[in-house]
Amino acid sequence: MSTADWTGAQAIVEEAGYEPGKPVVRGVRFDIRPGERVGLLGPNGAGKSTVMKGLLGQLPHWKGELFLNGSPAAEAGPGAMAYIPEQPVLYERLTLWEHLALAAASLGMPEEKFAAKAERLLRRFRLDHVRHHYPVRFSKGMQQKVMLTVGFLLEPRLYLVDEPFIGLDPSAMMELMQALDEERARGASVLLTTHVLDTAERMCDRFVLLLDGRVAVSGTMEEIRRQTGCGPDARLFDCFLKLTGMAEAGGAG
Repeated sequence: MSTADWTGAQAIVEEAGYEPGKPVVRGVRFDIRPGERVGLLGPNGAGKSTVMKGLLGQLPHWKGELFLNGSPAAEAGPGAMAYIPEQPVLYERLTLWEHLALAAASLGMPEEKFAAKAERLLRRFRLDHVRHHYPVRFSKGMQQKVMLTVGFLLEPRLYLVDEPFIGLDPSAMMELMQALDEERARGASVLLTTHVLDTAERMCDRFVLLLDGRVAVSGTMEEIRRQTGCGPDARLFDCFLKLTGMAEAGGAG
């Protein structure tokens, strides 16, 4: 799908949770510009997965909206957004190639375009030798690469990527980053959650750090340093530690 007319995405989460009257996340808002990678970060329980599930319409209690090009995501049509989950979702009786073919067919992708792109992605993620094998029998790392391959095949305007590095070896992580660089050049936007802060710092243009279900700080690395009172050479991990320390001190008071 072309991103020539893509103006970006905006997430508005007023309240989100799993039980009535018990919101896990409140007042979270951020945007993702064309060609930009935004890291949604925070400690366990901060609300990262809750935000992601809400944006995907998978929460029982949700008050918010995801806008694509200024319109609700529900009006964007198929193929505008791709979700790459932390836990792979695979069909037991489909081979890897059949998984890719099914995804392409859901968008009406021409066979010639599908075959060429699928071949390239299988080579990139070193899966070409198992194209006719069943992914449910793969290792966790290989299953994760299957999900990445399916996501990149669709060429969406917006990627929602949940903990993409779990199970990936260093070479697969490099392949993922190179593929995301290509998507950035195409103009696609990426929202990713991760616990791997060093990698997030290298990959992302801006960051949204959550604490206790709210946005604690957000912005570029320079803006994060300024908001947390860290020096000009501080890493994202340093800012994160200072931020959590400040929150704990505030709670203790």
